[in-house]
Amino acid sequence: MLKKTSLFLSMIFLLTSCSNESATSSNYETQQWMVYEGGDGPGKGKHVVFISGDEEYRSEEALPQLAKIFSKHHGFKSTVLFSINKKTGLIDPETLNNIPGLEALESADLMIMALRFRELPEDQMKYIIDYTNSGKPIIGLRTSTHPFNYVKNKKSKYFKYTFNNEEFEGGYGRQVLGETWVSHHGAHGKESTRGYVAKGMENHPIVQGTEDIWGPTDVYGINDLTGDSEPLIMGQVLTGMNPSDPHKESISQMPIAWIKSYTGETGNKSKVFTSTMGAATDFESEGLRRLLVNAAYWGLNMENQIPERSNVDIVGEFNPTDYGFGTHIKNVKVSSHSMD
Repeated sequence: MLKKTSLFLSMIFLLTSCSNESATSSNYETQQWMVYEGGDGPGKGKHVVFISGDEEYRSEEALPQLAKIFSKHHGFKSTVLFSINKKTGLIDPETLNNIPGLEALESADLMIMALRFRELPEDQMKYIIDYTNSGKPIIGLRTSTHPFNYVKNKKSKYFKYTFNNEEFEGGYGRQVLGETWVSHHGAHGKESTRGYVAKGMENHPIVQGTEDIWGPTDVYGINDLTGDSEPLIMGQVLTGMNPSDPHKESISQMPIAWIKSYTGETGNKSKVFTSTMGAATDFESEGLRRLLVNAAYWGLNMENQIPERSNVDIVGEFNPTDYGFGTHIKNVKVSSHSMD
């Protein structure tokens, strides 16, 4: 009798385990990146890969909207990658070590990143670094000045890209994009940013139609930009969080958008555009959206196709979440970002 009871309980345990595994498997979200195929337009035949992954500024909301603009209005095929929770398959910006789909960079013509303190496994990081060394154009937004932070695996061959690395000074941000994390120049969450075209750059193709740039994020501090960096947009700290607030005259302006080149380990030279703006709420600024579209055209050597005012109309609904730690919307499926 004891043996039969034991056998019965074992069978129940096995069936329960299988049922739980099946439930977990069936609840796992299998779509882990989004592709907008593009169509007619100057970007037809070009592939742009957008990489989101930051805990604070809602790049998981900003980049899908930007990708839709690139695809619908300009014809680019756009692939959007996300930080994905390994247990659920859902978007989770607090997962620092998993961005599936990076192999899309092998066919990319342009990489746009909005990353913060990621510590990716080598089989994922490889695609970012291979692309970085390919000579193709790169756009980095907001916290991409400090995109990587290898604190758990300091023996990784990609450790040198950590934001505060001393040997490869300033890591990926400073070496590739022009600067690493320095400081909040304006009061974080209290003083917003007004952007002005840098003196002497009024006729640069990237700034066409960008006369009104404002965002609720603060200006980042800059020590000095590396290499051949040229500021395009200067950031003025405002006294409050409204576009009409006056300048904070006691604080100097800082570059908030610049261009430069980067020569990678293979000797290939890339065109680079960096902006320290880039929160999802910043993208409510038409001027900022246009700046980024124009920067893509510039990076792809399509400057002669930049119109006086590039179409950057919002596609579908866009109600960005305020920036902040722990404020991201939970349990979001990648499929929720499908084209409206």
